[in-house]
Amino acid sequence: MAIKTADMAEARVLARAVAGATVLQLVPSLHEDALARAAVQIAHTLVQAGARAIVGAEDGPLVSELRSFGGEWLPFASATFNPIKLRRNAETLGRFVAAERVDIVHAKSAGAAWSALVATDHNGVWLVTDLPELPRTRMRLASLYMSALGRGDRIIARSLFMAKPWMDRYRIPPERVKVIPPSIDTVRFDPATVRPERVAALRQTWGIPSGVRIVLVPGRLAPWNGQLTLPNAARLLSDGGMRGVTFVLAGDDRRYLPYARAVTNRANAAGVGALFRLVGHCADMPAAYAAADVVVVPSVVPPLYGRVVAEAQAMARPVVASAIGPLPENLLAPPRMPDDVRTGWLVRPGDAGELARALATALALDAEHYRALAARARQFGEFAFSPQRAAAVMLEIYTSLLAVDR
Repeated sequence: MAIKTADMAEARVLARAVAGATVLQLVPSLHEDALARAAVQIAHTLVQAGARAIVGAEDGPLVSELRSFGGEWLPFASATFNPIKLRRNAETLGRFVAAERVDIVHAKSAGAAWSALVATDHNGVWLVTDLPELPRTRMRLASLYMSALGRGDRIIARSLFMAKPWMDRYRIPPERVKVIPPSIDTVRFDPATVRPERVAALRQTWGIPSGVRIVLVPGRLAPWNGQLTLPNAARLLSDGGMRGVTFVLAGDDRRYLPYARAVTNRANAAGVGALFRLVGHCADMPAAYAAADVVVVPSVVPPLYGRVVAEAQAMARPVVASAIGPLPENLLAPPRMPDDVRTGWLVRPGDAGELARALATALALDAEHYRALAARARQFGEFAFSPQRAAAVMLEIYTSLLAVDR
């Protein structure tokens, strides 16, 4: 409740700062996807604050929702690297920005950023850009058009890990970069909305006896996701006297069949095959998290974004994750945070011993300490990853630009 009250107070202050401003967001289309959904949420927050919110995009189902609360739609095709189309887009944007007295252009793709850069430079308008979630191998091959993303007055990144190669490549000052982790649906991923019948049905489907605790490992069975570490960790836990625990691997196990077989074979060879369930894709992940006692993310290659870490915490579940890529940024754990505020544990990638020790600690929590950790996880998940919070932070960034004379 304290967080929500603080957010409301912050929103009242920001509303006065952005009232009367015009913000144009550029996304590829207004079809239902994460990028378009975030743009509509930001537009809604802007309108509530008294600003004029325009979204430039190709047509899509979200146009009607955007208009329903007072947002405006500009038909605009930005998903291109064709030089002729980019030049036309820049000219179109330049005329529109001047005619509509736009204060801020927020470009959320490379093509949009290139065109917006020309338009904003000619009109003295602030430019905000979003860095794409690209593997570092592809980042090294980024084209001239991608460089436009690094030239915004404010640059939004999904993690510091993702921002670092861009900052190094284009010599971007840290003060121009703001990290806003991707949002999740904190209404869907809310333990209060998952009825016990859904959890019981999943446990029955998975063949988990009553009283047996679940270590949930979400995600596709693939070499980079590190599930091959789990059998050795399970063996160590079993040797240490741990009983009544089952590892449920919930994710596509057909795409990389040899790897899935390797996980099963290693578990059998370690004598812990009976402790593992490879259940394939799970359609009801909120119930899967609710059924779990601990969630493990054992990645051995940096993911673009550890969405399951956010989802698990929003579902009030402790997380044990590899200290790799952006994962350490998305949970509370030492050494970054004090032990008494932790929401999970970080372990070295591929280290079965560290993984087993972290799991043993999590599974050994008494009821009081487990409830306290679960409550912190839910509060942090809702605070850090809700769409409303992301929109509020974006509003703050717009406000900081408007407070400076161009």
